[in-house]
Amino acid sequence: MKFAQEFRKALQREAFPQKWVDCAIPYGQLKKCLKKVTKELQEIGLDKETLTRLAADQQKPSSENAPPDLGGFSYHLDAEGVDGNDAESARFRPRLTVFIHLENGVAVDAELSPSTREFLQRLALSSAVTTDGALSLNSKPLAPSATPPNSQDIPAATNVIDVRQVEVPLVFDAEFFGILQTDVSNIKTLQEEEQAKLEGQIVTLGEELGKAVEPSHGRRAKADLDVWRQIFELYLDARIFFSSRESDHGARTSTQAVEQLQWFQDQIVQRRLVHKLKLSTSHTAFENFVSINAALLSILKFQEINRLAITKILKKFDKRTSLGISSTFPAAVRTDRSLVGSIAQDVCARMSTELISVVPQLDDYLCPICFAIAYWPVRLQCQHVFCSRCLVKMSRKDERYCPLCRADTIMLAGLENFDAERAAFLRKYFPKEVKEKIRANERERNQEIFGPAYNSVHCCMM
Repeated sequence: MKFAQEFRKALQREAFPQKWVDCAIPYGQLKKCLKKVTKELQEIGLDKETLTRLAADQQKPSSENAPPDLGGFSYHLDAEGVDGNDAESARFRPRLTVFIHLENGVAVDAELSPSTREFLQRLALSSAVTTDGALSLNSKPLAPSATPPNSQDIPAATNVIDVRQVEVPLVFDAEFFGILQTDVSNIKTLQEEEQAKLEGQIVTLGEELGKAVEPSHGRRAKADLDVWRQIFELYLDARIFFSSRESDHGARTSTQAVEQLQWFQDQIVQRRLVHKLKLSTSHTAFENFVSINAALLSILKFQEINRLAITKILKKFDKRTSLGISSTFPAAVRTDRSLVGSIAQDVCARMSTELISVVPQLDDYLCPICFAIAYWPVRLQCQHVFCSRCLVKMSRKDERYCPLCRADTIMLAGLENFDAERAAFLRKYFPKEVKEKIRANERERNQEIFGPAYNSVHCCMM
């Protein structure tokens, strides 16, 4: 099946909004325009085979005594209408420049057909005037042939060979890249709109979730807070759109994202976490959370489909013309934003800020020494936080340096370093862990007083 049909069916299969479909890369239109480009090049004798030979000759090493051989061509995109440093707003004009050898004003390039040599010769010798933004037929001498050491002994009739660059006026390549650049710009604008919409939904969801799981609102809110903590732990473990692990670091493909999202949802069902939510606002928040991830997955799929379409059409352009533009165009129009998964990464970062931070995770409040909750938190002068019990044991061993940054701060810690605000936060959001930490501290202290055989068994009345 041809890619044009696959592309069209993929847009239909994913059920993208009509606005998205209208902004998709017009692959069929670009193919038709490419045929015009190919025909235009053939009419002036610069078909694929000729340009391939010119490019091959340009790469051949020349001998030491030979004059510089600048034969060949260059094809690049020039930015026009750049406003300041905003290169993305610039329009690009493709320029095909051919380097030809003139001997006494006559083109002598063997790789070119007679008609092509005659055409380029006229361009090189003409002094065309451009008005109203018309294409320039500029040509200028680049490198006259090297003068032999004994040039005074050579008769005056010796032929003079120089190399001139000739800009070949083309029409349909400008149309091709104009269409492609316009659609890349439209995709970028569309995705910025969708990203802003998703981020607005995330902020709203974060505010609603924060109110729903506020511990001061009672037992049901506390119960939902614990459930949401488990939900977000699973979500972080799933790494649906982006992974920070060394083994698979980087953005996910849409296929990988679908698998990871399915794993996350399966875990939610297996653990019956949704059924454990007590508040109706929590149920609504979970539905909105899943909806945001589904919308983000659709954006990722739309990116991949259009990136593939651009890659295919640029490769086809190079295959039919040998102009070598497939690597130049993405860099010229800075398509990294609209053609890769950076939007998913940005939205995930926003979710981490607005949603996951509403439900504090225990791992963020552990003591780096004992890996239990850092209760009775002490903030050293270096701003690192440890539980008081661990710092007491370190000071008894005359260990002066912070385990994390090696600053000489442990012996300087006092009552003024107790972080009362953090302690209140931990009691509010992690009451079970705080109580367990207090019991563990008391048990360890009693063992130091009464010996290691001490066992904290409650007294019973006989």
